[in-house]
Amino acid sequence: MEDKLIFTIGKQKRIALIAHDGKKRELMEWCMKNREILSRHFLCGTGTTARMIADYTGLPVKGYSSGPLGGDQQIGARIVEGNVDFVIFFSDPLEAQPHDPDVKALLRIAQVYDIPIANNRATADFMITSSYMETEYEHEVVNFGKRVAERAEALGK
Repeated sequence: MEDKLIFTIGKQKRIALIAHDGKKRELMEWCMKNREILSRHFLCGTGTTARMIADYTGLPVKGYSSGPLGGDQQIGARIVEGNVDFVIFFSDPLEAQPHDPDVKALLRIAQVYDIPIANNRATADFMITSSYMETEYEHEVVNFGKRVAERAEALGK
């Protein structure tokens, strides 16, 4: 088994849109500004955010549960399954979040699977205007299946 696997993010990105309450308006406006680009990709998001973006922009956005009710974990699961390959998450660094462990888990899983993630408008602007938005992108990811098998073997001895 190889130590690394090649993952391909397709030309049509599967983008998760998430925002804390204090940043929802900002994300809605960002989506409207980038509506033409976003219209060429598959969009999903956590509960209220997905609904607000869809209503505001007219873009189709598949909604999952609200973040505090498991939506962040649902998005994380889609990343693991290979069904989300790009995350825009406008987080509010000045407001305590009751579901902070879920948010940290989502950010961690995005890092583990080496997918692009923006936590603010500036990063989102850089990502959405990247030449990779219109092409496939191949990247290496650690082969976790191999690591788990090796760990199980070592523990079984």
